[in-house]
Amino acid sequence: MSPRLDASRTGTLRETASSTTPPEQIAPENSGLPVIPPYDEVGPDDARALSKTLFARLAELEEGTHEYSYVRNTLVELNLALVRFAASRFRTRSEPMEDIVQVGTIGLIKAIDRFELGRGVEFPTFAMPTIIGEIKRFFRDTSWSVRVPRRLQELRLELAKTRDEMAQQLDRAPTVGELAERLGIAEEEVIEGMAASNAYTASSLDAQPAEDDDSEGTLSARIGYEDHGLEGIEYVESLKPLIAELRPRDRKILSLRFVANMTQSEIGEELGISQMHVSRLLSRTLVRLRRGLMIEE
Repeated sequence: MSPRLDASRTGTLRETASSTTPPEQIAPENSGLPVIPPYDEVGPDDARALSKTLFARLAELEEGTHEYSYVRNTLVELNLALVRFAASRFRTRSEPMEDIVQVGTIGLIKAIDRFELGRGVEFPTFAMPTIIGEIKRFFRDTSWSVRVPRRLQELRLELAKTRDEMAQQLDRAPTVGELAERLGIAEEEVIEGMAASNAYTASSLDAQPAEDDDSEGTLSARIGYEDHGLEGIEYVESLKPLIAELRPRDRKILSLRFVANMTQSEIGEELGISQMHVSRLLSRTLVRLRRGLMIEE
C-alpha cells in the first residue's frame, strides 16, 4: 500500500473519517479494514492498493452480511473514476453524461462481482472491458430510432467496416455482390443490412435544412401529402362513358346541377320546365348512373 495509507497512518485516517466522512464510510467494527477517507481525496494509486485489500477481504466475507455490503459498496465508490473515464469516450453522444455514468456503474458492479484477485490481473484492466461493454450495450439498445434485431445491428457494423476497407482497395465503392462475397453471405442479407442502417437515425420533420441545402422550408413542407381527390378518380373515369350515353338534356341538367351548382328551380327556369320535372329527370339520371357503376364493379 502507498505511504499515504500505510498502517502507521491508520490512526490519522480514523480521525479524519470520524470528523469529515459520512457514517456509511465508517468501517464496521472488527472488520480488519482501514477507514476510507473521502473518496474524492483518494488518488488512483491509493485506490488501486486499497482495492486489492478490499477484494482480499471480500473473498473472506459471507454474501448478504453488513460487512460484505460495506466492502462491496466501498469498492464501487473507490473505482468510480474508471466509470467516468470510460464514459468520457462517449461524451459526443446525444445521451446525458449522467445516464452514461449510471450505466457504466452497472458494468463496474458486475466486474466487482466477477473479479478474482488470485488470477494476478489488475482490477482496472479487468473492469474496463466490462464497463465499456455495458455502455455500448446501452447505446445499441436505445440509440436506434427503430428497434431492429441484434443480428442486423451487428451486420450493419460489419458492412460499414468492410465497405471502407474495400473502397480503399478498389478505389471505388464496392458492389452488393462484392460485399456479399467478402463477408460470405447472400446478397439479400447485404441488402437487408443496408436497409437496417436507415433505422439508426431519424430526421425531424420540423428540422431546418442544412446551410449547403438549397431547398427551402422544413422537411414536412417538402414531402408529399395525401390528396383526397385521388379517391374519386376511379369513379370519374367510370362515369365518363356512362354520361356520354345520356341524352343531351340529361347531361345538361347534370352539368348545371353539379358543375354550375344551380338549384333545381334555377335549372327549371334555364330549361323552361318545372322544378318538379327537373327533380324527376335528375333522380332518374342518377339512378341510371349508379346502376351502371354497380354493374361495372
